[in-house]
Amino acid sequence: MTNKVIKLVVFDVDGVLTDGRLYLQDDGQEIKAFHTRDGLGLKALMSFGIEVAIITARSAPLVDRRMSELGITHYYPGCEDKKVALSDLLETLDIQPNEVAYVGDDLVDWPAMHLCGMKCVPADGDAWLQQQADYVTSANGGHGAAREVAEKILADQNLLEAWRNQFL
Repeated sequence: MTNKVIKLVVFDVDGVLTDGRLYLQDDGQEIKAFHTRDGLGLKALMSFGIEVAIITARSAPLVDRRMSELGITHYYPGCEDKKVALSDLLETLDIQPNEVAYVGDDLVDWPAMHLCGMKCVPADGDAWLQQQADYVTSANGGHGAAREVAEKILADQNLLEAWRNQFL
């Protein structure tokens, strides 16, 4: 699978952009930790015109805030059927499934993920899903896996050095 055709990267949240653990306070507030390097990776993709989408089964105000901070406009919280959300997004953006990379960590991601041209799973993702993946990161979810996928896609499209050079 060549990643030179990737025009959209879809990320799950829990287990991909976070370590998958849910911290619940007595008042019902949820706490999650996001890795700043993952955020910079998402911004890097967008800076080169690669669309970024978030499709997640859970809804949480803190995730809403993080996606707003990152400038993510294709954000689907509380999405029980990720395949339907992906199909709607592909139609909206006029992108073909083989032009999509999907980063998910568990079986609930498979119905949408299996349609995509590049299937990515964090190092600590579900073992069966890893066997189906085109790319398994060396980093765990919430610990740089999203950044690793972003850099791989940029490298495959000969954009990684141009992105890094922006910081020199």
